[in-house]
Amino acid sequence: MKTLRSNEIYINGLRLRLLDDRALYLPDMQALLVSDVHLGKAETFQSLGIPITSQMNEENLDRLRSLCYQTNPKHLFVLGDLFHSEQSLVPEVLTGLDTFLRRTRANVTLIVGNHDRKLVSMLPPLPMDCQIEAVTLGPLLLSHEPACNHAAKLNVCGHVHPVVKLRSRTDSLRLPCFFVEHRQKRLTLPSFGEFTGGYEVPLDTNTCAYIACEGSAIAFNAATASIT
Repeated sequence: MKTLRSNEIYINGLRLRLLDDRALYLPDMQALLVSDVHLGKAETFQSLGIPITSQMNEENLDRLRSLCYQTNPKHLFVLGDLFHSEQSLVPEVLTGLDTFLRRTRANVTLIVGNHDRKLVSMLPPLPMDCQIEAVTLGPLLLSHEPACNHAAKLNVCGHVHPVVKLRSRTDSLRLPCFFVEHRQKRLTLPSFGEFTGGYEVPLDTNTCAYIACEGSAIAFNAATASIT
């Protein structure tokens, strides 16, 4: 077994690198994975008359650009919900995405999520592959929504926007996390996009949450999520 970095874990014999910016890198496959980017969410709110800055779209793409520079992946997989809604497909969002896609060296694959499904036919030609169904990557099954009764070593998915709630005697804090369900052989990625909310995941004997922070992967379970 290879020596692990402080932000790497093994699940079912698979080496996984949990990145601070809510992304997963698979060093043995040279693949970078993110989920739930939700480009154009600000524009969706703007269409409803709610004044929210569009700057978060470029910030999300800048973060993705930086991750590609750091890891130099051969493959970039977006595990669904690249876009937020039909109102997201404005020229500024599409131009920014197109520029990113044309400049990255990675082969980009979008596994279509529930927010993307009705939008795929509306997209202009973009240099990325769109897959409606889950994708097999070696021993992994990549999907947007959690896969049930799969035969893969590990299902990596998104959709849930997992967060873990840390509690002390006087305060609490909700943080995006990588959520592991051992019996289901599943790893759920945190939402990559800003301003996406989150679902507080349950911690018990079957589950574990990892927070990637300052180059380390910090594990929390039912016993350690409360800080005394």
